[in-house]
Amino acid sequence: MLQQLRKLSKSWISSIFLGALAFSFAIWGIADIFRGNVDTSVASVGGEKISVDDYTRDYHNFLRNVAGKEGHEISPDEARTKHYARDALETAISRTAVDQIVRSHGIIATDSEVSDSIRAVPAFKGPLGTFDRATFQQILARNNLTEDMFVAIERADLARSQLLSAVHNGFDLPLGYTKLFFDYLNEQRAIEYVTVSSDTAGPVPSPGDSQLQAYLTAHAAKFSTPEYRDVTYAVAGPQDVMSQLHVSEKDLQQQYELKKDQYQVPEKRDVEQITFPDAASANAARAKIDHGTSFADVATGRGLKPSDISLGTVVQADLGADRGPPTFALPQGGVSQPVKSNFGYVMLHVTTITPGVSHSFNDVKESLRKDVLNQLAQAKLTDVINAFDDASAGGANMEQSAKRSGMRVVHVQAVDRSGLTPDGSKAPLPASPDFLAQLQRSDVGEQGDPFPTADGNVYVIKVNGVTPPKLKPLDSVRAQVSADFVAQMQMERLAAKAQLLAREAESDKSLVRVAAALHTTVQTASPLARNAETDLLSAAMARKIFETPPLKIINMADKTGKAFVIARVTGIAHPPPPVGTGEYKRFGDSLTSEAASDMDTLLALAARDSVGVTINQPQVDRATGGS
Repeated sequence: MLQQLRKLSKSWISSIFLGALAFSFAIWGIADIFRGNVDTSVASVGGEKISVDDYTRDYHNFLRNVAGKEGHEISPDEARTKHYARDALETAISRTAVDQIVRSHGIIATDSEVSDSIRAVPAFKGPLGTFDRATFQQILARNNLTEDMFVAIERADLARSQLLSAVHNGFDLPLGYTKLFFDYLNEQRAIEYVTVSSDTAGPVPSPGDSQLQAYLTAHAAKFSTPEYRDVTYAVAGPQDVMSQLHVSEKDLQQQYELKKDQYQVPEKRDVEQITFPDAASANAARAKIDHGTSFADVATGRGLKPSDISLGTVVQADLGADRGPPTFALPQGGVSQPVKSNFGYVMLHVTTITPGVSHSFNDVKESLRKDVLNQLAQAKLTDVINAFDDASAGGANMEQSAKRSGMRVVHVQAVDRSGLTPDGSKAPLPASPDFLAQLQRSDVGEQGDPFPTADGNVYVIKVNGVTPPKLKPLDSVRAQVSADFVAQMQMERLAAKAQLLAREAESDKSLVRVAAALHTTVQTASPLARNAETDLLSAAMARKIFETPPLKIINMADKTGKAFVIARVTGIAHPPPPVGTGEYKRFGDSLTSEAASDMDTLLALAARDSVGVTINQPQVDRATGGS
């Protein structure tokens, strides 16, 4: 829910504004949170308890959202390493603290606002494109929520968003900050440098078998066969249930009405208009146009700017019965005769014509039928999944469950993570990357849950067994191992040589002697932009150049990774900001918008500090399996 709070300081601007404040929250956020307590809640925010049940549900939903973004299931070890339990709790604490401010100010969301918001959620729409209660309840069930719980959450979100909008609306970032950020982002630097090429380190002696074997063992992941998995999977797709579906003419007509704005689009025109006080002045202006004067020049002669005469993009109905017909009878670029209207006498100029679209129900009926059938097929697949789950819960194996639910079963004896068999051919697996990802994170011997993929199918996977990776014999990969060993030794020698030369350059405060030792010359490069790569510099070295004080020596591998660059910064420049231009204004507006949104973060932290927070860490650990 803390998406409403700008995900608590995710922008790069907030890292500057809130750096010192964030540091004080680095462990948990508030000084008094380690006071022990014996209740079963995970935290207390101003006396309001966050129950272990609510937190456990939020934590599991948090992990599900992260898994969707990362493309793989989150293991307990990964969750502990990345502190997801802490992140989920921080979110719940901040949300609870802000909600207390919302209630103290009497901010509420009405029943109609809550209803409209829920009905507008795309995920809750059914096959016909409207809110579908069955779909709504299925999604809530998957997220361990009842309808009353979700309505309460949505009501709190809407009320919270009212407060947060009030916090950052109207915020204006001082001009000095805009210039500061502009200078930082647009800073330019000049460098002088020498290149330490790969031949500087000299030849590497040919390695012996013992060295190659040691290198092979140390890089086993690169020189081993892949892991192969023996997998059985069940599959059902729209094509498997399509024959069971029927769409009536009434259903198609309903869909047509829902999408009518896509099929019946009126012609649009970009129109300009000049208004005259009387017919005589309008006719005089028209005479000038007949003799070659442009519409724009007539407007300028009357002291009008382009913005004064533009009507924007309009349909005929927008112009009424007086101006509409003559305007929409003009060709592109055409100018009307004087027209008497409610605004006086006017002349109209058509600058652009966008043709309309008109498709009758019969024109699009078959296309609609296909779309509706696909939507209904996806809904039908939910019944297939439920039937499979029911059969499995009753003790049926995968093959039996698939037969009862209408799914097909495929067995693949050995497949690697790329979808290839041991002979290098493509395994009979779905092309969807979602399937391969799920296959790799499936536990051996366990039948997984049904899951959908982007191709519209649903699958169930069971990994029957695994053939682990096996280190290849040295003789079968000798050439590659030898080449890699020599390349690594050469780079280690080169790095040591470059480090020695860099120390000499630092001592001399100059690159001249280093260049002479390398039989080359000192070269220059400018202007360099922050984080910008060049043919020579990688993004990492470009960043280091902007982090290093002038005249200090920098030593890093070049962009190819096969040579080193020894450089120093010789100049720094800040281009003057283009104050007064539209580009600079947009830049300032963007900064202001980011900074204003980050006020939400300050509100959450201030609310927490005001009410006080106590965390029951042992209860958190029990709820998440952490430590």
